Amino acid sequence: MKIQSLSIVVPNKGCVNSCKFCVACMVEENYENMLHKDNLYWDLYEKDYANRLNFARDNGCNTVMLTGNSEPQQNRDFLKMFGSLNKNKTLVSSPFRVIEMQTTGTMLDDDYLYFLRHHVGVNTISLSISSFDNRKNRDYNGTAKRWEVDLKYLCTRIKQYRFNLRISINLTDSFDGWSAKDMFEHCKETLGANQITFRVLYESGFDTGIDNWIKNHRAKDSLIIDIQEYVKSNGIALEKLEFGMIKYSVKEMGVVIDDDCMSKEVKDNYKYLILREDCKLYSKWDDKGSLIF
Repeated sequence: MKIQSLSIVVPNKGCVNSCKFCVACMVEENYENMLHKDNLYWDLYEKDYANRLNFARDNGCNTVMLTGNSEPQQNRDFLKMFGSLNKNKTLVSSPFRVIEMQTTGTMLDDDYLYFLRHHVGVNTISLSISSFDNRKNRDYNGTAKRWEVDLKYLCTRIKQYRFNLRISINLTDSFDGWSAKDMFEHCKETLGANQITFRVLYESGFDTGIDNWIKNHRAKDSLIIDIQEYVKSNGIALEKLEFGMIKYSVKEMGVVIDDDCMSKEVKDNYKYLILREDCKLYSKWDDKGSLIF
């Protein structure tokens, strides 16, 4: 078994954002949260959680992605717990050293960035954006006006704290006026990216409101083809990742084009496993039948 990464679900009752294309909104979830200090059996569930972390490490997984159906930074207590647990060699025999966080960047200020860097141990921030325009990005991400992200400023602060910066681009129609060349130059010169992931928007196939929004607002196929051709003609293939995609180096940035964000294709290797708040490990986001243990 090969596992590319372990997705850690940071539990929250709801999300401060309401992304127009959010796959998490397509499925109603009811996983019991066992990770709160008021739980009478906290010690037991802490050990259960640690066992799943150890299982992933035992099977060659080196990377943790702090993510979920909300913004991870909404639950500082959980992040504090995870940071402490990962350093506790009595429970986690081999700590994760590659710790990433997926976020739109809302609510992140200097104090929070310091906390993520020095306590939680995050070393890569994957900044999910839906437009290079701050206002359009806020609109598509469904972010409250008071939490609007100034992308250039936030990227500058992320780099100031010595995080690796991955720009995760949700390929919406906001990018249709851009060429692939200009997108790469903007990510490198304006935002200071170390890595880029291009995400083709996912449709569930159930004709939901979100599916309809994606049909009307996904990037044109011509832009996706332009990005693919630009990467192949200007990039150097670095390696084939465990889940089958090729990572390229383009303008000194690591680049991946992700057209299977829900890991629907059946393969021998796991793109990721998911450790949920019920302290159990799954291989799929939207199917409880994918329980591993």
